[in-house]
Amino acid sequence: MYDVSVLGFGDNVVDKYEHIKTMYPGGNCVNFAVYAKMFGAKRSAYMGYFGNDAEAEHVMYALDDIEIETVKCKQLEGENGCARATLVDGDRVFLGSNEGGIRGKTPYVLDRFDLEYIRQFDFVHSGNYCFMEKELPKIHEAGVPISFDFSDDSEDYYYAEVAPTVDYAFCSFDGTDEEAREHLKKIVSYGPKLAVASRGADGCILYDGQEYYVQKAVPIKEVVDTMGAGDSLITSFMVAYTDYLKKGIMGETAIRESLAAAAEFASKVCGMNGAFGYGKKYE
Repeated sequence: MYDVSVLGFGDNVVDKYEHIKTMYPGGNCVNFAVYAKMFGAKRSAYMGYFGNDAEAEHVMYALDDIEIETVKCKQLEGENGCARATLVDGDRVFLGSNEGGIRGKTPYVLDRFDLEYIRQFDFVHSGNYCFMEKELPKIHEAGVPISFDFSDDSEDYYYAEVAPTVDYAFCSFDGTDEEAREHLKKIVSYGPKLAVASRGADGCILYDGQEYYVQKAVPIKEVVDTMGAGDSLITSFMVAYTDYLKKGIMGETAIRESLAAAAEFASKVCGMNGAFGYGKKYE
């Protein structure tokens, strides 16, 4: 559906749902790669480190089954990233993590061959749980656009440090409309072309340096699991928006149409178990 090639660069985890003793593959960048494939991107890849335990094997199995490109991944000796979670009325609640496991202890250092591979993609996505901040300038200097998820817990100093190397900035925000707009304005002042604040049931707000765009959330008949809702919004917006840009369509039309498509896609993801299914029991 979309003539767009994307790469998720960073985290992979299993989300262990303690109330049902079931683990699901996840992580911002793995979710991104999978959602891009689901949404219709012509090429979707994931690049990062795995551990060598059962949790890692489950994530790798899912990515292989979904046919996500993983040729630049590496498997290290140690624990895979793991997060503990539960559900409260369909809303996912995180209970703790192992801080990325072996991935959090082993920096991924990009070399010239990695960058040659990265240049094949229309844009790269990463986030604030990926431990990839020091590598972003290399991607930026290589001329490949970067989308980045600052989540809901990035501090001002972190925005000031990372946002200048980012083209498209995303975050979650729980404040008022006015506070969200001021937050987005500040983010864009650091350098990104646009910034988006996801606001759950209140939809999202986008700022492109000139105008604010508000997108309402699409009503959901039954919320099964909100895990991945924000990731799916980011992914589908970026894929649709990049497709418009490649066709030479810019400005309001590209933004509004992409936001609408993203809201629709995110609503469907909330009807899935885990981020994208593939649940497996654990002891």
